[in-house]
Amino acid sequence: MLAYTIRRLLLMIPTLFGILLLNFLIVQLAPGGPVEQIIARLQGMDTSATQRFSGGGTDTGIQSQQQQMAMSGSGGSKYRGAQGLDPEFIKSLEKQFGFDKPLHERFWLMLKNYLTFDFGNSYFQDRAVIDLVLDKLPVSITLGLWTTFFAYIISIPLGIRKAVKDGTPFDTWTSAVIIIGYSIPPFLFAILLIVLFAGGQYWNIFPLRGIVSDGWQDMSWSKRIFDYLWHITLPVIALTIGGFAGLTILTKNSFLEEINKLYVQTARAKGLTEHRVLYGHVYRNGMLVIIAGLPGALLGIFFGGAFLIETIFSLDGLGLLGFESVINRDYPVMFGTLYVFTLMGLLIKLFSDLLMTWVDPRIDFNAQGSR
Repeated sequence: MLAYTIRRLLLMIPTLFGILLLNFLIVQLAPGGPVEQIIARLQGMDTSATQRFSGGGTDTGIQSQQQQMAMSGSGGSKYRGAQGLDPEFIKSLEKQFGFDKPLHERFWLMLKNYLTFDFGNSYFQDRAVIDLVLDKLPVSITLGLWTTFFAYIISIPLGIRKAVKDGTPFDTWTSAVIIIGYSIPPFLFAILLIVLFAGGQYWNIFPLRGIVSDGWQDMSWSKRIFDYLWHITLPVIALTIGGFAGLTILTKNSFLEEINKLYVQTARAKGLTEHRVLYGHVYRNGMLVIIAGLPGALLGIFFGGAFLIETIFSLDGLGLLGFESVINRDYPVMFGTLYVFTLMGLLIKLFSDLLMTWVDPRIDFNAQGSR
């Protein structure tokens, strides 16, 4: 297993390279880059970009730059909306954002920096990307781990019970509940929770914003824990509802398929109890599909609907940071979060494989890799 783990870690290098290369090339073709956002701001076409960039502390000298604008026609600029701007000013913007270098040189420089987790500085927030990621990561990890924990702790026992009681009234009414949970998107359920429990129209039990209260650092440890759990209750419930339904159905189908196999009938014929058959034979095989789906479930929670939940509950997490960086064309943040997302996904997949061997020692990835 050690050899397999080392081999998988080494394979992460070309995987990361390929993903970064593909996304780097796609981004170069996308319109509306940071240079164009500054041009739009100077032309008075994007006030939001103006506020973001000017608020970041970057010394661009807006007034002096506007005075440098030479109304000299289009000048054949490759940037949309650059008509009437001094070509030297455009070159200074390209140099500021690093676009004065050839494409391959920029990509190679990015790879070298990423080896040491140096993601550069945000274009519009005047902060190091690694600092932004480290600031936002705890919020996303909190939501992801709690949601995954509750989704699995509910779905696996419920799915096993539904497989055992297949066709009974219990299976019927729980299926109705699952269909309702599956049909409601997490962000709509989040809005419903706010209306019901966060001072919308009924009860004002839970807070609406943030992950902790103001003055949290000054609280005692017991009050800190309570305040933290108090704030994450509604976001975690909203995300769990969206995750447990599909996982419950997957668990039921996996165990139902195993229960109907010949080896289960043979175990029953030998006089083994239903509990021994279920948890001594069926459980290990049935759980393999569930464990194999763990990376997808985690990544879906982290990067699927998480940024919407973070927006609704004003949780400043990594999903929201990545989404805003795409909208703002903040390339260092975009690629920094992409690198972190991809690395986390690869490590989670490796953890899933190792967990599968713990559940079923008969699985030998070393033997499979040598074929």
